[in-house]
Amino acid sequence: MAFKILHIDHIGIGVSDLAAVKDIFADKLGMFHQPEDEVVESQKVKVSFFPCGDAELEFLESTAPDGPIAKAIEKNGGKNLVQHIALRVDNVEAAIADLMAKGVEMLDKAPRYGAGGAKIAFLHPKSTGGILIEICEHPDRH
Repeated sequence: MAFKILHIDHIGIGVSDLAAVKDIFADKLGMFHQPEDEVVESQKVKVSFFPCGDAELEFLESTAPDGPIAKAIEKNGGKNLVQHIALRVDNVEAAIADLMAKGVEMLDKAPRYGAGGAKIAFLHPKSTGGILIEICEHPDRH
């Protein structure tokens, strides 16, 4: 294999009301979260991360009615949903090339930048049993 999966990086959860979710996870469950939410304009989302052991919960709220999170929540009957699972890899470019060579259909054939400056790419759910999987590489940590 040309790349190595290091561990689960985060679980992305699409939500319709980020403030309400933060109230539950921060105020009621006592979980720490980054003080500032981050807007990722290219993905039409506002995100808030909650560290949980070696991984994080990433809550995503759509910033546009035509954004992918808004569409997923609408398709889910207006309910919040687990949107994707992110796997941290040691080299996202090598992972994309290796996966494509193995016949995995990719939504991203080249990495793009996500929250926190991570290089990310999504595998098409057709190739992963219906599960949206993100591979990510953080330049400052492994």
